[in-house]
Amino acid sequence: MATYDLTPRIAPNLDRHLVFPLLEFLQERQLYPDDQILKAKIELLNKTNMVDYAMDIHKSLYHTEDVPQDMMDRRAEVVARLKSLEEGAAPIVAFLQNPNAVQELRADKQYNIQMLKDRYQSFSSPLNQVQSRIWLMYWSLFIFFNNENGRTQIIDLFNQDKVLAEKLYLNYEEAERWIVNLIQTSKLDAKIDSKSGTVIMEPNHPNVYEQLIDHTKALSGRTYKLVGQLLEHAQGQTAR
Repeated sequence: MATYDLTPRIAPNLDRHLVFPLLEFLQERQLYPDDQILKAKIELLNKTNMVDYAMDIHKSLYHTEDVPQDMMDRRAEVVARLKSLEEGAAPIVAFLQNPNAVQELRADKQYNIQMLKDRYQSFSSPLNQVQSRIWLMYWSLFIFFNNENGRTQIIDLFNQDKVLAEKLYLNYEEAERWIVNLIQTSKLDAKIDSKSGTVIMEPNHPNVYEQLIDHTKALSGRTYKLVGQLLEHAQGQTAR
């Protein structure tokens, strides 16, 4: 089966967080030796912040409690970076954890954003906020798609009320046309509720006829492959 595995060809074109589920799948199917998969995981994690996980895999692979010095150095960098981010976010986190302070927030999102910006200087430009939200969606694809309502939630994450229009410097009508085009080009089963300013994702449940067609196509493909293997085997026997 490893002969037909396309992971080595696909992986170089994917970001690291998209490759990891493929390695998990290969490990579950036992298409490769376990130590080979573990080494690939370590290589994949080396340039990420998941240092502790990489250390655990290294210990499991080599049956030791010792880890290379470069992993220790990388862990120190990650911890320092995390501490710096925590310190930078501490004021606004403290505000959100304070019930009395949270009462200052209103239903008006623009007021809340401006108030927090003036008080904590914690918001970047609108364009950077949109870019950050897009990256967050991208990094969360496997999480959302493994959730029953994931497709709806990922749209909600990006398009909260009419904030999207403001972030893209579009008026509401222009933003609505942009979203319609996105839905059409992505072939999503969705519609826009103009009154509430939301995108409604319809559940995708293929009917029995579609399921039958899909299963028939898959069966046909497997049958063709099996016949080809039998013919190759027969030709090999004849040649002997």
